[in-house]
Amino acid sequence: MKLPSFRLRLALLSAALAGSTLVGFGAISWLQIYNAKTSRLDAELLNHLMRATPNSPQLQEPPVPGSFFQSGVGLARRRHHSRWQSYEDSLSYTFGTNTKTPVAVLVLDSNGNILYQSNSLPADLEVNRLLLARLQLTPLPPPPKREPPLPSNTNPSFEPPPPIRPRPPQLVTEQTAKAVWRIGVTKFPNAQIAIAVSLQAVDQEMATIRNIFLVSIPGALLLVAVGAWLVSGGALRPIRQLTGVIQQVTVKGLDQRIPIGTTDVEFVELIQVFNLMLERLERSFTQASRFSGDAAHELKTPLTILQGELERTLQQVDSGSEVQQRLSNLLDEVRRLSGIMRKLLLLSLADAGKMSLYLVEVDMSELLMEMLEDVEMLAPQLTVQTDFTDGLRVKGDRDLLIQVLQNLFSNAIKYNLPNGWIKIHTDQTLATLNVTIVNASQDIPVSDRLRIFDRFYRGDPSRNRKIEGIGLGLSLSREIARAHRGDLTLDSTSSGQTAFTLTLPVKF
Repeated sequence: MKLPSFRLRLALLSAALAGSTLVGFGAISWLQIYNAKTSRLDAELLNHLMRATPNSPQLQEPPVPGSFFQSGVGLARRRHHSRWQSYEDSLSYTFGTNTKTPVAVLVLDSNGNILYQSNSLPADLEVNRLLLARLQLTPLPPPPKREPPLPSNTNPSFEPPPPIRPRPPQLVTEQTAKAVWRIGVTKFPNAQIAIAVSLQAVDQEMATIRNIFLVSIPGALLLVAVGAWLVSGGALRPIRQLTGVIQQVTVKGLDQRIPIGTTDVEFVELIQVFNLMLERLERSFTQASRFSGDAAHELKTPLTILQGELERTLQQVDSGSEVQQRLSNLLDEVRRLSGIMRKLLLLSLADAGKMSLYLVEVDMSELLMEMLEDVEMLAPQLTVQTDFTDGLRVKGDRDLLIQVLQNLFSNAIKYNLPNGWIKIHTDQTLATLNVTIVNASQDIPVSDRLRIFDRFYRGDPSRNRKIEGIGLGLSLSREIARAHRGDLTLDSTSSGQTAFTLTLPVKF
């Protein structure tokens, strides 16, 4: 399962937070704009309703006495139809700022007879029955107070007529099959007037605003996500720097430290703890490496002297005696200790990164042929198959490479099956040479495959004295290969065989 990315999660959370904020802001803004537009439309509707009185200059025909609505119905329709049509046209351009907005006007007399009806009034818009019926339930406003009598020097026979007070207008929204209408209705003592304005222009403007939001909000979210990705990358730079230093913590990289001068204060404590850990590791590793190297070096001289004395004493005792047998056993153990000491000395040098290499051009084909001759003498019962050509040359330390091949062939012999086989295969490219040694063997358990290069580790089948070894050969061979800038790996093979591949660079 792939682990989630903290940086990606931070960017997505930032985008989600910004997205919810922008969506909420856009929705509220859209509603505010819509309410502002409808409020302005309502204000204009109220203004026109209050102005559309029987005494209004637009609807009155002076000097005919009386108001327009007090004339005969049929005569009023003919004389004032053109005036209502002009009034309706003026309303269309008034409500539509730059374009003509559909507007419908309906005028009824006090008895409910139609004095004027716009041709654009939809048939399914029930203004006449539904809306004006609501107005009949609204009481008329109280009559105006009488003004005090005029002074005596004025004409007492003249008294201005009281103003006509309409009922309070009502505003409702009705939807037809094709559009949504905002309707304002008012009632005078002798007339009922309804003005219906289509919300098509408002809906188009709001649709444009909605489309702008739909385009701008994803773009803003993308910018927020990219910005959060970049900001989080900058914030995580100390972590990446710490990771890079951890990756370089090898034998040669324990002296590295992370500078604190340009680091944010939140990471100072973490970096200080890590630097202290590196310091402790470096000190402990130096002491352990120095101890193993010094111990191996100090044991070298006594073991050499002991081996020489045993060989000299062995020559002086009687042949076939019990003393000779004991001395021979002691000499074998001393030689075994000398081999362990030499391997430990090489490993300590490898750990300290001080393994010295005497680089020469090495003919690997020749070394493999020498190893095959040793195999034929040590294990004549094994079948050997070869697949390599002459002239395989690399740059390396000949003695150390011989030791690596000896360890590999020795393991191939010791852990082989009775009457088994050994195969040698090489593969050379322009940069590397791969030497693969395969032998018949029992299957290596998974737990042993993971620890097969550990020092002093030997799998369960080999933990006995019947198979010689101390568990340092493969570990030392891999360190020698890595000192040559190569590697030694255990290959994945089919059941019943074991394969090791030695990889060496052609040019060091």
